[in-house]
Order: sequence, then C-alpha cells, then structure tokens
Amino acid sequence: MKRLFKWALRLVLLAIVLIVILFLSFDSILRMIAEHNLHRETGMEAEIGRFHVGLTEPVIEIEHLELYNTRQFGGTPFVNIPEIHVEYDRNALRNGHLHVNLLRFNLGELDVVRSLDGQTNILSIGVNAAKTKKHHEGNPWKLFREETGLEFTGIDCLNVSVGEFKYIDLQNPTNNRAQKIGIDNFVSTNVTSEADLLGLALVIGLRSGDVFKPLAPPGDSGRSAQAVLKKLWH
Repeated sequence: MKRLFKWALRLVLLAIVLIVILFLSFDSILRMIAEHNLHRETGMEAEIGRFHVGLTEPVIEIEHLELYNTRQFGGTPFVNIPEIHVEYDRNALRNGHLHVNLLRFNLGELDVVRSLDGQTNILSIGVNAAKTKKHHEGNPWKLFREETGLEFTGIDCLNVSVGEFKYIDLQNPTNNRAQKIGIDNFVSTNVTSEADLLGLALVIGLRSGDVFKPLAPPGDSGRSAQAVLKKLWH
C-alpha cells in the first residue's frame, strides 16, 4: 500500500509539472500554430517574435510579425508588423459575437515586389483571396462569420500606424522606390464597416506618392496610389 501511495504521489507531481510546463509554453505553442497557419494560407514563411493570449484578461498581443515572399518574388521581406494589440469583449464572445474594444495595429513596412515574369506579390495574394470569397459577393463580414462562426459587431477604437512602403521590380531595378508614410496613431472610432476606414485609406493614398506608380492602371491620371489601393481594397 505504501509503495502504491508513493507511485500515486509521483504521478500527481508529474501531472502538476506537465501542467506548469504546458502553461508556460502556451504562448509558444500558439505562436507556432499561427506561423504554420500563415504559411498555409499565404505560401509565405512567417516569423512571430511574440504571441500572447491572456488567460485572465481578454487580450491578444502579437509582436514582430514578418512574412517573407516566395522564391518567385526573390524571397524578400513582404511585410513587417511590429505590433498587433487586441482587447476584446469577452461577454460578447460568449454570445457568438466578436466586439473589439481596442485594436492597435502598427504596419512597419510593406514591400510590393514584381517578379521576373511580371507577377506582383500583393496582387497574387488578392487573386487567391478573391477565389476563396467569390461566393460571398465581396462581403468580408459574411466570410468571417462562416470561417469563425462569430458575428463581427465592430471596433470601438482602431489605432493604426504605418511606416514605409517599398516597390521592388525584379524585371527592372531602376523602378525600385521607397516612400515613408509616417502615419503615427491614426485613430478611428466605432468601426463597423469598410466605409468607416475610408479616411485612413485616403491618408495612406495621399502619403504613398508615386511608390505604386508602376502598378497603376493604364490611363491613370496621376492618382496611382489611390487607384492601386482601391483595386487592392476590392
């Protein structure tokens, strides 16, 4: 009986140790899952410096997220996101609704690359996404609901910062260019639809200059950034 008790005690202690290890590794496990899912969805290698999901508070934090272009686009960096910070309504989530109290999004750098065969990385991603959501008639909220089972009800406060855009032309490097956007803490409130983001899109378009000029549609009258952003938006 004494030996049985000792083994039972050892098993309990082992279980406690495993639980502690799992708890301490929880964020690391989620980080690896997120990296895997990003690679699966985009075909791009993904690296996340820190991924934290609050267990006692409704907070999700992602730091130093980087995506790298595929070999077709030179394996160059695609996007660098220093921070994504989300605070959500836990009670709404229990009722099947995603309501975000605060979303802080910092886009450090976006690199648009034109490949040797004339394809463009960001537009290629857009084409693939369009195939996925074709039957949704361009309604991202319907797609979100079907993918997650949650109804999106809005963002109380959206805080966006944007650093720099780059255009890299592997066909003709003389077209390479970079543009500092320099948007710090652009705040939008009560965001419930795409229309509530038009102000942010306009500021980004105005500050983009001619960085996207090589991607502009034929006959564009100088508003290349706005035209391209509009195309990407839809």
